[in-house]
Amino acid sequence: MSKYILPVSVIGTVIGVSVLLRDHVTGGACPSKAKIKGKTVVITGANTGIGKETARDLAKRGGRIIMGCRDEEKCEAAAREIRSDTCNHHVYARRLDLASVASIREFVSRVNQEEERVDILINNAGVMRCPAWRTENGFEMQFGVNHLGHFLLTNLLLDKLKSSAPSRIINLSSLAHVVGEMDFDDLNWEKKKYDTKKAYCQSKLANVLFTRELAGRLQGTGVTVNALHPGVVATDLGRHTGMHQSQFSSTILGPMFYLLVKTPTQGAQPSVFLAVAEELEVVTGKYFDVLKEKDPAPQAQDQEAARRLWEASARLVGLSPDTTAGSVPAQK
Repeated sequence: MSKYILPVSVIGTVIGVSVLLRDHVTGGACPSKAKIKGKTVVITGANTGIGKETARDLAKRGGRIIMGCRDEEKCEAAAREIRSDTCNHHVYARRLDLASVASIREFVSRVNQEEERVDILINNAGVMRCPAWRTENGFEMQFGVNHLGHFLLTNLLLDKLKSSAPSRIINLSSLAHVVGEMDFDDLNWEKKKYDTKKAYCQSKLANVLFTRELAGRLQGTGVTVNALHPGVVATDLGRHTGMHQSQFSSTILGPMFYLLVKTPTQGAQPSVFLAVAEELEVVTGKYFDVLKEKDPAPQAQDQEAARRLWEASARLVGLSPDTTAGSVPAQK
């Protein structure tokens, strides 16, 4: 069996490098020079990585930035850095734990009280291939944070987004949705053996299905919603993948990986593009691979699956199962 390990490793490495190289040479900087002075932007997971650089770029464009992060101290440090770097003093840190329904409701209550408008919501935060952790409310962590947390947050902010229309919602998904499968009999991994990779892919498929269903429910409101894959980016998101646990991966694959992956600044460009590009003002329900609109995987275009996911998600987070986007939710 050992004689097959090296050839398989080499083939896997070549394929992986090819994917990374393709991502690296496509995309580029957001082509739009649009300013967003007078607009308010809410960004989740904005104290590091793609979220932080998205906040920085949009602050440079004159936006009022609300950074929602689990660690308020780190968030404030990032906000202070961005204020100094951009000379935009309207950059604020707010505590938001997407693994807690109570925290999400508290965050939205504060936004609704303090902000006259919300023009752009960027659902950026996420966890990737973590152990079999549970959220405060008992949800599988990746499904709970990547999908359910943003599902609840978005629904609770919809009235504000509608009153600020034309407005935009951007959901960060991943190319991993292509191999994702929705297990509606066990969305929270309570019956089957936990597989962290499959759980991550399911959560990213959920992001695209949520985008599809929400777009349909928001027709005629002036609020658009699109999903995106930002490319392969060097951030802390992959800290649980164990990439550098072997000598081969740390000495050979590691340097190759960091030569080819995008920086967080490059990785933020698709989010910025979807947030500001004038030509996308009425585009909704679409999936973008970096800066280009593409068809998502077939299972991400399943309208019945999108409907079932919406209804299941609403029940799990305490919304009425037949809730329409923006309706007043019932407490659980």
